[in-house]
Amino acid sequence: MKVEYEVKILDVDVKTIQMKLRKFGAKKVFDRLMRRYVYDTKPPRHNAWLRLRDDGGEVTLAYKSIDDESRIEGTKEIEVVVSDFDKLHQLLRHIGFVHKAYQENRRVHYELDGVCIEIDFWPKIPPYVEIEGNSRKEVLAMVKKLGFGSSQTTSANTRTIFRKYGIDIYKFKELRF
Repeated sequence: MKVEYEVKILDVDVKTIQMKLRKFGAKKVFDRLMRRYVYDTKPPRHNAWLRLRDDGGEVTLAYKSIDDESRIEGTKEIEVVVSDFDKLHQLLRHIGFVHKAYQENRRVHYELDGVCIEIDFWPKIPPYVEIEGNSRKEVLAMVKKLGFGSSQTTSANTRTIFRKYGIDIYKFKELRF
């Protein structure tokens, strides 16, 4: 399984982040609506799930598991590109997977120094930045470059982030703009 090296910075001022990214010469790659279905694994496992996602450019199916939300490298993922979001959702349903949620978010994706910087907008919570790189060192260097300290970061998943705002994301069968 691939290890993801990523952190999030919550409650960001989007205009300030975008200004810094322009100043450093970051390349804006896309600004897209993303949609996803989330399914429990079979059998259900704590902190593991399947995600079918259409990011507006490609469709992927991923198995994700979180070993330790407190660590940059605490999430593992197996992801494959698939051709059809709706047909794969139907297939999963026919073989017994029932989605626990349908979710949408808007993502603005930048690249700088080989690192991905994404500004995520979700219904019901303030925007946040996600920084993903090939190593812990790369991620922390970008955090610093953008003017943040490691104490301002979290490796929490989306569900935990929503909980910080007093919201159980899975109480919403559908989360749309």
